[in-house]
Amino acid sequence: MTLWNGSFPFYPGANACFPFDTAWAVIISVFLSLLATFIIILPGIRGRGRLFWFLRVVTGLFVGAVVLTIQFTRDWETGWVTANTSYKSFSRALVNVDIGLHIGLAGVNVTLVGNPVNQVNETIDYNEHFAWSFDADYDHSYGEGLGKGLPSPILYVAEKFTTQSPCSMHRQYRISGHYASLTLWMAFCTWLISILLFSMPILLYGGYMLLLTAALMLFSLLFFFTARNTPKCPIQFGPASLKTDYGGSFWLTLATGLLCLLLGLAVIILNSRHPEKLKLVFNLDERKGEEEVWDKSYVPAQPGSSTQDVLMVPLGELCEVTATQL
Repeated sequence: MTLWNGSFPFYPGANACFPFDTAWAVIISVFLSLLATFIIILPGIRGRGRLFWFLRVVTGLFVGAVVLTIQFTRDWETGWVTANTSYKSFSRALVNVDIGLHIGLAGVNVTLVGNPVNQVNETIDYNEHFAWSFDADYDHSYGEGLGKGLPSPILYVAEKFTTQSPCSMHRQYRISGHYASLTLWMAFCTWLISILLFSMPILLYGGYMLLLTAALMLFSLLFFFTARNTPKCPIQFGPASLKTDYGGSFWLTLATGLLCLLLGLAVIILNSRHPEKLKLVFNLDERKGEEEVWDKSYVPAQPGSSTQDVLMVPLGELCEVTATQL
């Protein structure tokens, strides 16, 4: 495993335990670098427009970072359960463990942590990922888990999402995840277009693009909602049942979508009712963008005859002025 294939590289032995996908770190680092760059040039902006400019930058970067990051998060739906269960197949040894299920758009993570971690002469600390994205084969990943001899609780949970499982959860979550991911990529594109329109500045159409970004993010939640609320097989560990609920990525997407919706509506309403206030927020002078009139403060007066000199007079007092040569 390397740092760039989506897995944390420092494994303590054979147990695949990683805290986060490295794609998050790359995306967050890029957006934090952009934010630091804008902060450096912030003192060069004069007047009260400095605060509005900074708020626009922070809000725009936040929305873009969220839309891009949630593509790779694995906590759209999460659940935990503590149970006494068998650790290995064909073994009567029972262990007390915390079992976690984390469902993302591209696959599932199954976590197994012992209470305590060291039991049955082993370190029980696992976090296994089973992908179902377009370039991944979930059944193949599950087969590799069987070949590695993963603990029974992990294989039991992962088996519920295989294509051969009678639960049919694989098809539900896989299709919903693909459509949700597609709409989020479209939302990222519309966010880029809105940033471009606001910088030109074409404020009204920038507001429309923000509304479209919000609509796409909310539609992605709707796609995932359809899979979440379909009948599912119970995941039972003796008397304990593993139940899942919406995770942090789901609520973050909802909050960001509503933020884009409010900002888009605010831009459209201010553009129609109070355009001067909208121009103030975007640091635009009311005369900016208009044609500059050539300064014709002074024009030459037409000469009356060959014996007359031409004087320069103000435009407002334009008239025929002559002087007699002495």
